[in-house]
Amino acid sequence: MYKILATSLLGLVCCASVWAQRNQLITGTVTDAETSNILRGARITYGSEEHTFTDAEGVFSIPCTSGSVDLSISYMGYTTRELTAYCGEYLQISLYSNPSRLDEVQVTGSTKRQDLREPQSSVALTPKELNRGTGLFLDDAINANVPGVIMQRRGVSSGQQFNIRGYGNGVGFRGANNNFDTQGTKVYLNGIPLTDAEGITTLDDIDFASIGQVDVLKGPASTRYGFAIAGVIHLTSLQPAPGNSSVSQKITAGRYGLLRSTTQLQVGGNSSSLLVNYGHQISDGFMTHNHSQKDFVNTVFNYRANPRQSVNAYFGYSNSYDERGGELTIEQYQNKEYTGNERYIKNNAHSEVVSFRAGLNHTYEFTSWLRNTSTVFGSGISSNASSAGGWTDKNPLNYGLRSVFDLRFKLGENLALYGSTGVELQEQRAMITGYSMVENPDDPDGYNIIGSFKSNQFARSSNSHLFTEWTLELPADFSITAGLGLSAMQIDLEDRLYNPGSDRARKLSALYNGLYSPRIALNKIFSDAFSAYISYSTGFKAPVSGNIVISTTGELNTGLVPEEGRQFELGSKGNLLQDKLGYQLALFQTRFKHKFTSVAVPLDANTTGYTYIANGGSQNHKGIEALVNYRAYESTSGFIRTLTPYANVTYSDFVYKDYQYERLDGDGNTLISDYSGNAVAGVSPWVVNAGIDFRGNAGFYGNLTYQYRDAMPFTSDGENRTDAFTLLNTKVGYRNQFGHFDLDAYVGADNLTGTQYYYMVFVNQLPDAYLPAPYEINYYAGAALNYRF
Repeated sequence: MYKILATSLLGLVCCASVWAQRNQLITGTVTDAETSNILRGARITYGSEEHTFTDAEGVFSIPCTSGSVDLSISYMGYTTRELTAYCGEYLQISLYSNPSRLDEVQVTGSTKRQDLREPQSSVALTPKELNRGTGLFLDDAINANVPGVIMQRRGVSSGQQFNIRGYGNGVGFRGANNNFDTQGTKVYLNGIPLTDAEGITTLDDIDFASIGQVDVLKGPASTRYGFAIAGVIHLTSLQPAPGNSSVSQKITAGRYGLLRSTTQLQVGGNSSSLLVNYGHQISDGFMTHNHSQKDFVNTVFNYRANPRQSVNAYFGYSNSYDERGGELTIEQYQNKEYTGNERYIKNNAHSEVVSFRAGLNHTYEFTSWLRNTSTVFGSGISSNASSAGGWTDKNPLNYGLRSVFDLRFKLGENLALYGSTGVELQEQRAMITGYSMVENPDDPDGYNIIGSFKSNQFARSSNSHLFTEWTLELPADFSITAGLGLSAMQIDLEDRLYNPGSDRARKLSALYNGLYSPRIALNKIFSDAFSAYISYSTGFKAPVSGNIVISTTGELNTGLVPEEGRQFELGSKGNLLQDKLGYQLALFQTRFKHKFTSVAVPLDANTTGYTYIANGGSQNHKGIEALVNYRAYESTSGFIRTLTPYANVTYSDFVYKDYQYERLDGDGNTLISDYSGNAVAGVSPWVVNAGIDFRGNAGFYGNLTYQYRDAMPFTSDGENRTDAFTLLNTKVGYRNQFGHFDLDAYVGADNLTGTQYYYMVFVNQLPDAYLPAPYEINYYAGAALNYRF
């Protein structure tokens, strides 16, 4: 299948190359002059009022047949720029903030023009949102700024996972949901999938301090991204500004032994740019056995060979070690006994990840209506982890290709058709070995050591995804979007502890194919001020290798089918009151069926022999999400330059439907728990975030943020619930230029009121449940010095 796809793509490339010789183009990129952030949806007007918009990468292309073309580039909140461009020229256009519209483009979840044209719920985070706190942990930015999305972590900077609109990741030991591996959400870094071929995402080795933009797409997105039943997260590295080169040093220090050093080189040329980033980060943590140490090296290189062709390369190395204190019992958490879990600590529970990631991206503009972007990528990871259950070594090698053809056709006055057709292929090979842990005879009071083999497995996973999605722009600013994706996954397992005398199978295989995921949406823009849309999207989540085999017997878990999600969404976005008020509103209903659950098999009348995974029922998720931001005050004189309050609210009404869980009671009798009608565990009905950003004319800046998270059940029977909590955080700083130097100094504090709260709650895993956060004020301070050449 891969050979057929590659041959077809090669044929398209060759044909399009011939067409390209007959056309002249003007291409370019539009960015913010101060931050170098790409401006998506900037309007480029040319000819007799013809126009186009920059795409998701801030890139545009227009035809050129008369030697030169007069351009007008405009974007809300910026001064319009006019210039003359010549055929075959590549432009790097920087726009400056308009003093009468200061700071608009940086507001939380800003609803810029391209958002009005996109009929789905999405939020873009820029450096302003990413750096409201320390800028080191992505969860604080996600949780405060993206309604409907919660990011959690198991340690100081490890075990991160996303929960988008309540989609539960994995299965629990005593119920329906648990929290591991960000299954169901696809995550990309600079166009490179971080989610591997099996559908598991590891984020321990990602340096969030080097991220310049985060784009969150909420809801099933399998049409374009394969196994993305919950949504998609796009991470983009910092981008050097064209014509600016600098070297910088940043230091952040805080409570609980936090120390972060970031050394960065940025070189921005007219046709190329280079970012080299080194980060060293340590923390003692706030509870027992919670130390963290990380080293990151990231290199991003962009090169524009000519107006038609560009190459982007990424290389990342990390060495990450995080201790795990383990989950606290309900009693430990309530009594603030943050001494950890004895079984975890005795086994020196930890997560160690050493990784290399690389990707090469090539974009070619064949014509004004045809462009191809192809990315080859690969990663090699050496990881080991221990917990209460033992020790696991895993060494996955993951590699693949994503190639997308973007097309645009002008069909007439106020009529256009544009779309994308592409393929994504991935394969992973991994050795996974498991060990028991035993007392160290040389140090009985110390940590346990690795004991005998428990498992030795070779896993080969591969997936393929074909997709096409098109938008028809109609008169009166109507548009219709329709697409279809086709996904498949193959998992092959080999037991390398095979015993010929046993009944266990040595090799097992599972194939999940023919997974079609349609999408359709209708969008209407009203007076360039706001839009309304209705959409239907679908998604799949295939089983991982641990689901398809019954570990106790070694048998293939036959009959297991992928989970399926279908979502209806009604929404509106806009910029009102002369662009001072930005908002998003979304109402959705997502139905998940074939949800995974556990089934118990008795060994005898009093003992559970083993459990296995089965498709157990469905979930019905209904919710409302809203965000708003308002430029309340702006002035070019006086102390305060801008005041921008913002808020977002999420209401979730998520329930189990036809959902059963099978277990044994103390007498060995089979009991079936019916969770139908219960609230989905791990989801707070109400989440509210609010805050205010201020920026001073003298260089001072700051923010104050408020977060409320409602009480939630953390067992599917509804009998165990967390307490609601509120958080209050703040940060103030000073930023100014002194000749060639830029100085940024700041202090901040999280949890000003000393509230007890949690980073994560393990769903359906009693008696161990809580991974707590610090219940005392967590302060930090830092400074960055940048020298511009």
